[in-house]
Amino acid sequence: MGGCGRKAQVKKYKMATQCRWPVKSCKFLLDLLTNAESNAEINGLEVESLMITHIQVNRAPKMRRRTYRAHGRINPYMSSPCHVEMILSHKSVKDTVKKGESGGSNVVARRAKQGGGGFE
Repeated sequence: MGGCGRKAQVKKYKMATQCRWPVKSCKFLLDLLTNAESNAEINGLEVESLMITHIQVNRAPKMRRRTYRAHGRINPYMSSPCHVEMILSHKSVKDTVKKGESGGSNVVARRAKQGGGGFE
């Protein structure tokens, strides 16, 4: 009663009987994006030209509560909050990746060989 149900999409994954989706965390990120959109409108920026350039999630200090058990015992009831950092900037023509140049680890390796990008 009230548990995690079984989904039909899980059939394509071997050795699994349940399939879950991060609904709660996606809701928080969508709320954060909506807030950033309204902030951009208030500040007079074009919402269509904004692009997510950085997103980072850090652990926050755990919040301690207690839950009461049978026979007078008490167990910890901890929550695991996080700090979400999102930076939006204007999308310009220069920021797009050139044709034939991948945005992967090859770019980092090239910068390291050239001595730039903080790899001294």
